Amino acid sequence: MLLDLLGVVYNGDTPIAGAVSAIERLRYAGLPLRFVSNTTRSPHKAIIAQLAAFGVEVGEEELLTPARAAVEWLRRHGRAPHLLVHPNLEPEFSGLDGANGRAVIVGDAGEAFDHARLNRAFRELVAGADFVALATNRTFKDADGLLSLDTGAFVAALEFASGRSPVVLGKPSPDFFLSALANMNCSAADAVMVGDDAESDVAGALRAGLGAALLVRTGKYRPDDETRFNPAPTALVDDLAAATDWILTNRAVV
Repeated sequence: MLLDLLGVVYNGDTPIAGAVSAIERLRYAGLPLRFVSNTTRSPHKAIIAQLAAFGVEVGEEELLTPARAAVEWLRRHGRAPHLLVHPNLEPEFSGLDGANGRAVIVGDAGEAFDHARLNRAFRELVAGADFVALATNRTFKDADGLLSLDTGAFVAALEFASGRSPVVLGKPSPDFFLSALANMNCSAADAVMVGDDAESDVAGALRAGLGAALLVRTGKYRPDDETRFNPAPTALVDDLAAATDWILTNRAVV
């Protein structure tokens, strides 16, 4: 089981009705879980602490975020980061002084997105830095309940201006889904993804070879999202509680 967080387990600082008990049911059923989030505003420990406050205990190895994937990528390639990310996320990249050049790391910088920072990142790319996108989501459901621009819009701007295509580390990258399954002793065909983003969570998971992907009507979901991207969701369900019902009913055939 792979579960998205924002829009599936919680919205803002509030758990979605039935989500915590649904996770308890999945654990009781013996299904291994990984929480796969494209959030690029909060550090790893803050997300785990937030889930704990909701009553969801999550181990370090159970949470996969693009920032963690980026740190491993930078270490593996010996690159030093030029960060265009939210200030809260910057400490995740401390101590990375790669000797093999630089890489522009783009996440959801929020209010920190401005022309000066975008232009500095652009100049780094023109000078030859690698281009790494933590995610390419179009939108997310903001704290005020409305949709806001997500990382993808700014990644696209840098891609257009520089003529460079990024390495994408978060969803919908197939490697992101597969790395979440790597230490679960679970093949992709036996895995199920639950998300509120028909493009990154659902179509991305199915393209990565997962056996099923469920789209919930909570979070950023808007009517007819299930028809906008291919592959289409395996099922459209109301929320994580309904997704859990579907999973426990269909687990033998997934």
